[in-house]
Amino acid sequence: MNDLKIATHEEWLAARLELPEREKALTRHRDEVNTARRMLPIVEITKDYTFDGPRGKAELLDRFEGRSQLLVYHLMFEPDADEACPACSFWMDSWGYPAHLHARDTSFTAVSPAPVAKLER
Repeated sequence: MNDLKIATHEEWLAARLELPEREKALTRHRDEVNTARRMLPIVEITKDYTFDGPRGKAELLDRFEGRSQLLVYHLMFEPDADEACPACSFWMDSWGYPAHLHARDTSFTAVSPAPVAKLER
């Protein structure tokens, strides 16, 4: 465990009042990086991707389900593993109601190298 300094209230308050400026700088930097990511050029996908799913085979274009945007999540679940990555499992449980994405003309799909039978468990 860290050896935390025991401070007076005034010392704590001074240190605490410094944090918002550092937090704001971090937020501004994250916003700049997010903007740069959104401005990356796009690449045309020319490879034919076919996925096995609970309803059989599906092409990448099928996963759009007629919407203009597709959010693809790579679920880290190795074919020889017994379970998916715990953080990935958390995110899969947390996506929420698909209608919220659909209202924004967006479909969602998760892809994984694991066999469908394991994913369905």
